[in-house]
Amino acid sequence: MTDYIILTLSPGSTSTKVALFKNTEPVFKANIHHSAEELARFDQAKDQFEWRTQCVIDELDKHGVKLEDIDAFSGYCGSMGPTVGGIFKIDEKVCDHVLNAGVNHPAILGAPILFELARRVGGKPAYAVNQPDTDELDDVARITGFPGVYRKSHVHCLNQKECALRCATELGKAYKDVNVIVAHVGGGLSVACHNHGRMVDTNDVLEGSGPFAPNRSGDAPLKPVVKLCYDGAHEKKDMDKVIGKTGGLVGLLGTDDAIEIDKRIEAGDEWAKIVYEAMAYQVAKYIGGYAAVLKGQVDGIVLTGGVSHDPLFVNYVKDRVSWIAPVYVYAGDFEMEGCASGAIRALEGTEEVMTYTGEPSWKGFTMEGAFADVEG
Repeated sequence: MTDYIILTLSPGSTSTKVALFKNTEPVFKANIHHSAEELARFDQAKDQFEWRTQCVIDELDKHGVKLEDIDAFSGYCGSMGPTVGGIFKIDEKVCDHVLNAGVNHPAILGAPILFELARRVGGKPAYAVNQPDTDELDDVARITGFPGVYRKSHVHCLNQKECALRCATELGKAYKDVNVIVAHVGGGLSVACHNHGRMVDTNDVLEGSGPFAPNRSGDAPLKPVVKLCYDGAHEKKDMDKVIGKTGGLVGLLGTDDAIEIDKRIEAGDEWAKIVYEAMAYQVAKYIGGYAAVLKGQVDGIVLTGGVSHDPLFVNYVKDRVSWIAPVYVYAGDFEMEGCASGAIRALEGTEEVMTYTGEPSWKGFTMEGAFADVEG
């Protein structure tokens, strides 16, 4: 077996995750923190390109790693737009697209940094693996009863797919040959239905659907929310904050720390108990719904993300869904591992490497009777 050295990275709002793997085993992992003072020098996220690239080089130097030692570069690549899942070769078209997509978040720098590092060593391969805007939803899963509003796929795609692959391996099968339901429970929460290699249905962690999460509101009755929007006391930014940052456990309990919540429950806090169980209840309900999508043909259920470290939460969910299929727990985040394993599949030729076209995997409904415009 050939040994491969893979560099992976994920640029975030205040840090850049960098990891080096020998095959699928980590050589080192680093989370390069960027101070507010450093970031304040740049007007736009794309202006950070050269600086963040040098940060990665400096981190490699700290560990005595030369770019020439690396066989492939792979990472979290934001703003590629809706595509099918899988492995894309990063080229100039990818870089041009993400840098000019009008998105002001450092995730857009994933592809350009990887491409630049690969260019410096003679054009070694660079890959985007299960990029975050992957959208493989079945058409029937997109429809809502609100004309002009359709569901799209915004989930923890990289970790979702990596954990589904791991589950398939434990089952002794290929990912394309299994039906798996994966619940990623971290700060955000995504539940996805994987049908023979495609995520055919999901909640949307950006738009505010699905179970409530540690710091996100999830599904809520529409009319009371609309009333709050027009009561004169709440601005749009206030509502967006509850949907994406201060809802869920934070809003209901004042914390999203599972250890603290467990201690409160042990001390007899009934409100903490019912709220925490309610989050697990909603996760289980989504899992059950996706079992119906799969017509009961479920090979495995996966719990992942940081909250899956907590046995109390895991047992809450297991009690409600273990009758459907075996439950596998991969607690934590495996995004960097997913980038590395994807690169290895590409290098070994066991998974097709796609060329990015810029064409979205879903362009909206155009058949008679449907709204041609897609709600943005």
